[in-house]
Amino acid sequence: MDRFRRRTALGLFVGGASAVALGPLDPVFGGRPGDSPNRLPIPPVSPVERENRAAGEPWWPEDDGRAADDRQRQIQGYASTTSVAHGEEIEFHVAVNPAGRFRISVHRLGWYGGAGARTMLTSPELRGVPHPVPIADPDTGVLDCRWPVSWRLPVPHDWTSGLYQAVFTSADGWQACAPFVVRDDRRPAALCVVLPVTTWQAYNQWPRDRRVGKSLYGGYRPDGRRDPELRARAVTFDRPYSGAGRPFHFDRDEAAIRWLERNLYDVSYATSFDLHSGRLDPARYRGLVFCGHDEYWSAEMRRATEVGLAGGTSLAFLGANSVYWHARIHPAADGRPERVVECAKTDPRRGADGSDPTLTWRILDQPEQALLGVQYNGIVLTPQPLVVRGADNWVWAGTGVADGDRIPGVVAGEADGVHAALARPAGTTLSSSPYPAQQGGRRVQNSHVYETARGAVVFASGTLGWTLALDRQGHRDPRIERATANVLNRMAGRRPAAVSPGP
Repeated sequence: MDRFRRRTALGLFVGGASAVALGPLDPVFGGRPGDSPNRLPIPPVSPVERENRAAGEPWWPEDDGRAADDRQRQIQGYASTTSVAHGEEIEFHVAVNPAGRFRISVHRLGWYGGAGARTMLTSPELRGVPHPVPIADPDTGVLDCRWPVSWRLPVPHDWTSGLYQAVFTSADGWQACAPFVVRDDRRPAALCVVLPVTTWQAYNQWPRDRRVGKSLYGGYRPDGRRDPELRARAVTFDRPYSGAGRPFHFDRDEAAIRWLERNLYDVSYATSFDLHSGRLDPARYRGLVFCGHDEYWSAEMRRATEVGLAGGTSLAFLGANSVYWHARIHPAADGRPERVVECAKTDPRRGADGSDPTLTWRILDQPEQALLGVQYNGIVLTPQPLVVRGADNWVWAGTGVADGDRIPGVVAGEADGVHAALARPAGTTLSSSPYPAQQGGRRVQNSHVYETARGAVVFASGTLGWTLALDRQGHRDPRIERATANVLNRMAGRRPAAVSPGP
């Protein structure tokens, strides 16, 4: 079928499973007024469950031989905001090389019977032209594109909250994409998934051309080798993600989302910036879910999360190396809010507003372990088994594991562990997994859970391999799925139920 034959959006071109039973829900989170506390109420169908009944199709082709790259930059673009509410407008800025026609299709990511996404609409045919790579700011290293708007999209009121991808396709088939989140500011779900956009952008090396690209991790020397001493002090969202536009570690968030929606959790979606700005109020949800690599946190993000936890909102960190760097958030040069992430990493000076230096939280005497119960301790050289500990804890209920059991390949990427010399919340260590560290020697990964006096749960998987064990072919493990369901069911107030087997 012609890739352009889709529903056409009313946008403005500018210039150039098996069911999982829901548990008892109170009226705030979906129960029905008047339900007897002794009866399991008939749960309403959540927007996510209803949405996933629609027919889906993959949002990105299996054969990405026509994926754009940073040398030719056949087609690339970025969105004007990381999240948008119903009725608000989002703009896309696209460059096409050589000049020619292109279209933008918008896809919502989810389960959709295993397809992984649904195509929501496609733009009219648009005209694209090349746009230059900007000169990096000499002080901060920021590469601010300031490309003109190619297309404006008013977000329909009936779109379900979720992670969306705008896919840019040129007339000769080259493709790139840009992610954004549709929020639902009207309805509180049981759980809110917070996507780590600050970390996505921190790792963005656009353009990965061995010449001018910069991230918070490095820039390029004249010989084309990446040098951490040439890294940017700040990065902007007013540029594409490198290559074809999928952020670094994006697949971990995508796997978690597929699993959550396959198992019919009542979820809404937001971003790091929504937590930073206050658009996301943790008190509206029973729990917040941080799916992937969530390394860069502003003081406002941490404060809002800690206040929410004190009020009884649970937290699930399904990745590792979370809440590691303190970052400052700034507006764009034209005043648009939340477009720049600053993290100098070695500068001890306070911000102009008196804010703490952009160093690690532990250097600022606020170690991440104080919130998570564990903290980052190394990069895993090769995937290792997760070694079970605390098997009698409720998190492992129904998994059939015993202390010392090994779950293959789950400790991967980066890992967290308990730091014995630092204060931490009283809780249960759920794994004790030796691994070879890139930093040298062998270290120990720990998963951890604790509960507050208000009954909130804080779970930290302590590994970047956890979400892949939920929904990555060749990595899925029913014990990790069951343990994750135990955590999220406790957070969301759901009765225990069988995990959907998936495909």
